[in-house]
Amino acid sequence: MTSIQTNKMTNFRWVMCALLFVATTVNYLDRQVLSLTWKDFIAPEFHWTDDDYGTITAVFSIVYAACMLFAGKFVDFMGTKKGYLWAIGVWSAGACAHAACGWITVHLCGFENAAAMTAVKSGTAAALLIATTSVWLFVAARCVLALGEAGNFPAAIKVTAEYFPKKDRAFATSIFNAGASVGALAAPATIPLLAQYFKDAGIGGGWEMSFVIIGALGFIWMGFWVFLYDKPERSSHVNMAELNYIHQDDDVAAEARPAQADEKPARQIPFEQCFRYRQTWSFITGKFFTDGVWWFYLFWAPAYFSDQYGYKSSSSEAITLIFTLYAIVTVLSIYGGYLPKLFVERRGMNPYGGRMLAMLIFAFFPLLALFAQPLGAYSAWWPAIIIGLAGAGHQAWSANLFSTIGDMFPKSTIATITGIGGMAGGVGSFLINKGAGKLFTFSELQGDAFSFLSYSGKEAGYMIIFCICAVAYLVGWCIMKVLVPKYKPIIVD
Repeated sequence: MTSIQTNKMTNFRWVMCALLFVATTVNYLDRQVLSLTWKDFIAPEFHWTDDDYGTITAVFSIVYAACMLFAGKFVDFMGTKKGYLWAIGVWSAGACAHAACGWITVHLCGFENAAAMTAVKSGTAAALLIATTSVWLFVAARCVLALGEAGNFPAAIKVTAEYFPKKDRAFATSIFNAGASVGALAAPATIPLLAQYFKDAGIGGGWEMSFVIIGALGFIWMGFWVFLYDKPERSSHVNMAELNYIHQDDDVAAEARPAQADEKPARQIPFEQCFRYRQTWSFITGKFFTDGVWWFYLFWAPAYFSDQYGYKSSSSEAITLIFTLYAIVTVLSIYGGYLPKLFVERRGMNPYGGRMLAMLIFAFFPLLALFAQPLGAYSAWWPAIIIGLAGAGHQAWSANLFSTIGDMFPKSTIATITGIGGMAGGVGSFLINKGAGKLFTFSELQGDAFSFLSYSGKEAGYMIIFCICAVAYLVGWCIMKVLVPKYKPIIVD
C-alpha cells in the first residue's frame, strides 16, 4: 500500500460514494427515458396501449429479477472493479439500443417511414402488427438494459462495505441511493425537452436521440472508475488514519492491515447455502414487498399526470410536477440514512436494531398514498407532493434495508445477497407493473361499470394500486421482524 502517512485522516471514501451516486443517477436516467417518452412520443407512432407499456416494463422487471439472482455472484467472482465496469458498459449499450427500435420496426413492417406508421388507423390489423413488432423490439432492448442494471446495486453495496464502517453504511448508502431520486429528478427536466427538440429538428421522432444521449453518459463514467477505484488497502488515496477508521469493526487490529493487504479474500458462502439463513429471507421479503412500489411510481407517474390531468410529459406543468415530486424524494431520503446513525451513537443501539427502528418509522410514510386520489380532485399538486413523500419514505427504507446485509453477512458474500434480494424486488415489480397495465386498460374500457371506493373507470384502477402501495411496507417490516427479531450476524469459519 502506498498511502501517505499523515495524522490527518483522508476522506477518499466519500469520493467513492460520489462515484456510486453518479452511477446510480445514470442508472435511473437510463431507466426513465422510456417512461417519459412513451405516452406522448412513442405510443402514437407504434399504437401502444397501457397494456403494451405494462408488458414492456413487466418483462424488464422479471429479466432484471432473474439477472439480479446471479449479478451479485458475478460481482463477487469478477471483483468490484471489473464487475462494475461490465455492468455499466452493458446497460449503457442497452440504453442506446432502444433508439434503433423504430428504424427496425419500419423495415420489418414494410413502411416507408415512421410517419406512415403513425398515420395507420388504430385498431386495424396493420396497427396491431406495428404495436406487436415494436413492443418486442423494445422488450429486447430492455432485456439488455436489465442485464447490465442488475449489477449496479450489488456492486455499489459491496463498495460501501469495503469503504465504510457499519455505523456509516446506511448514511453512505442513502447518499448514493439518492442518485435514484436525482436521476428521476433530472429526467423530467431534460428527457422530454430533448425529445421535443430533436423532433422539432426533424431527427426521427425525437425520442431516439434521448436514448442515445442519456445512454452515452455511462461510458463517460467508466473512464473515471478505471482510474479512481481500488480496494482501500491498496489505494494511494487512502492513508493509515482513514484505513483504521474503515476497518474499526474488524476483529484484526487495524494496525496490522498493511501487512494483510494481499491476503486471500474471506471464504464466500456457497450460493445455495445462502437460502438456508433467515437473514437472507428477511432481505428477500423487504425487497419483494417494496421495490415494486418504487418502480410503479417511477414508471407510471408521468402517465398518471397525463391520464388524470391531461399534462403531456413535455409540457411545463408535467415537468414541474414530476420535478417537484422527485425533489421531495431527493431531499428527504438522504436524512433517512442518518437516522439509524443517531440511534447507534446517541441511544447505544446496535446497527441492526437502529436500522429496523428507522425502517418502521419510514414504513408509515407510504400510507400517505391513500390520499393521492381523494386530494387529487382539488389539484394535481396534491398527488405530486404525496407521491414525493411516499417515495422519500421508500428511499430511506431502501438505504437501511440494503445496509442490513452488511450487518448480517461477511463482505465476501454481500454482493451475492444483494443480488438475491434484488431478484425478489424484480419479481414484485413485475407483478405490480404488469398488473397495473392490465388493470388500467381494463378499467378504462369498462368505464363507469368498474368502480372501487367511489371511483370509477381508470381512476378506480389507480386507487386500487395506491392502496397496495400504501400498506406494502408495514407488511414487509412485520415479516422481516418475525424472521430476524434480533441482531444475529452470520459467521463464516
